[in-house]
Amino acid sequence: MNKISLYIATLFFTIFAANISAGDITKGKEKSITCVACHGQDGISVSPIWPKLAGQHQSYLASQLHEFKKGPEGKRNNAIMYGISLALSNEDIDDLSAYYASLDKSIGTTADDSFKLGQNIYRGGNMEYKIQACIACHGPNGDGNGPAATPVLSGQHAEYIYSQLKNFQSSMRSNDPNKMMRNIVHRMTDEEMKSVAQYIQGLH
Repeated sequence: MNKISLYIATLFFTIFAANISAGDITKGKEKSITCVACHGQDGISVSPIWPKLAGQHQSYLASQLHEFKKGPEGKRNNAIMYGISLALSNEDIDDLSAYYASLDKSIGTTADDSFKLGQNIYRGGNMEYKIQACIACHGPNGDGNGPAATPVLSGQHAEYIYSQLKNFQSSMRSNDPNKMMRNIVHRMTDEEMKSVAQYIQGLH
C-alpha cells in the first residue's frame, strides 16, 4: 500500500469518525445483553471465532455495525450480525460502541513457533512481495488509530484475526477503502497469515 492509498483511507475513516456521536456508556451496557452470548461478559469472548470487543475504538465498532446493517448489499455481509444490527438504531449503535470502547481489553499469548515470522510480518512486512507491515496502520503495540477508525488488534483471538484475513483475501469482506487490506493479504501465504494472527494475539 503506497502513501497515497494510506492517506485516502485515513481521510475516509477520519471523516466517518467525526460523525460518530459520543454515545451513552450506561445505556450501551443495558443494550449489550444480546451481545453477551457471542462476545462474552465485558466484551471478552470465550470462543476464539468471535472477536473481543472490549477496548476496541468506538469509531471502528460503529463503522462495522453500520456495515453489517447493509446486509448482502454491503461490503461486510454476515447473516448473524445482519439480523442483529437491523434492529439497532443509530443511537443504539453509538451507545453500544461507547460501552465496549470503555472496557479494558484482554491480552492472549503467542505460540512460540509463530512468533518470529509473525513479528517479522507485523513489524517489517515482506518487501520482496510488497507486503506492507501491519505496524504502519495498527501501530507498534496493535492499538490502531481511533480517529481513522483503524481497529485495535492487540490481544485479539488469533483464530478470528486469521478468519478476517482470509475473508479479505477472498473478497468476502471488502469494506477496506482503496482495497488496502485486500492488496496486502492476496500476496500473503497461509503460513504468514496464521503466524501474524498468532503474533497479534499476544501483542501489547
